[in-house]
Amino acid sequence: QVQLVESGGGLVQAGGSLRLSCAASGSSLSTYVMGWFRQAPGKEREFVGGRKWNGNTYYADSVKGRFTISRDNAKNTMYLQMNSLKPEDTAVYYCATGRNSAWPIMVASAYDNWGQGTQVTVSS
Repeated sequence: QVQLVESGGGLVQAGGSLRLSCAASGSSLSTYVMGWFRQAPGKEREFVGGRKWNGNTYYADSVKGRFTISRDNAKNTMYLQMNSLKPEDTAVYYCATGRNSAWPIMVASAYDNWGQGTQVTVSS
């Protein structure tokens, strides 16, 4: 199966920016729906954003206008650009890919492969 390796997490001050990377191997990202999820301590994993095969992107209301998903086909890597970060954005962020198009893009069941997660901490 496709292997996903995340990087780019860390500690950032509120209002700052981070770009998370998710490098894929074993298969081309172009054949998958792509998504980003996050999970804060004591909370359930929640949808952040996703990209369909047709190129349309979707974002949670909490991050819309601040986060952007992109893909570099040459590097087989997808990115999550996070701007204007807030303390409530603190969480472990996961990239994911899937081919289960029967599920909406915002639910975890749509994805079959997950990265290991990268910690994002936003200080106030």
